[in-house]
Amino acid sequence: MKKLLLAIPLTVCSLLILAPAHAAEEERDDKALREVQEVVKKVQARYEKTRDLQADFKQSTRIEGFATPISSSGRVYIKKPGRLRWDYLDPNVEEIYVKKDEVMMYVPEHQQVLVGKLTQMAASQAPLQLLQGVAKLDEEFEVEPTPDGKRGAGGVPLVTLLPKQTVESERVGTLNRIVLELQPKTYFIKTVSIHEISGNVSTFEFTNLKPNQGLKNDLFQFTVPAGVEVVKAPTLRAP
Repeated sequence: MKKLLLAIPLTVCSLLILAPAHAAEEERDDKALREVQEVVKKVQARYEKTRDLQADFKQSTRIEGFATPISSSGRVYIKKPGRLRWDYLDPNVEEIYVKKDEVMMYVPEHQQVLVGKLTQMAASQAPLQLLQGVAKLDEEFEVEPTPDGKRGAGGVPLVTLLPKQTVESERVGTLNRIVLELQPKTYFIKTVSIHEISGNVSTFEFTNLKPNQGLKNDLFQFTVPAGVEVVKAPTLRAP
């Protein structure tokens, strides 16, 4: 599965002589934090009200050490509870089917279907779970403003999600942060950038969003074609 994720260390130094300026800065930081927390509530509320969703996407993956990013595009379909279909259409055709924790990835070019568990294949299930409306962002992440108070479309602040330290996150240990840009007014996700500790960054941009279209269950069903090899997907491990 084409995955996502990166890192930034933050260090804060203060001197007694700069205390008044530091206090003003803390006040600004508190205001920015409250603002992004309100944004997260609106995002959560939007996806909780969404029964199904389809959208086009463009993906750009920058791999550490390579000058040219890898680009692809396709379409994603989501239906509650816990169903997702992710179709890569260009430059190569791939189909990914998710049903709760079960994953099937069909690669026609290789005549293979990879099968596995989402919890074993992904460094973080939160991006998919959010799209499916089952993730609670403030439970899985520390919600923070983006450095320098950067804003996206319509002036909505970008949201930085830092994974909370758990036994599982320490075991996998590849995700550094996720940055969300939201659609103004609707608060659907416009872009999600997934940063890895390795330095790799995958950015997904969603367009032509169509919520609550009454998507049929058949769209999310996959039958392995005759002659196609079924392979157990590798488990993601810490580097």
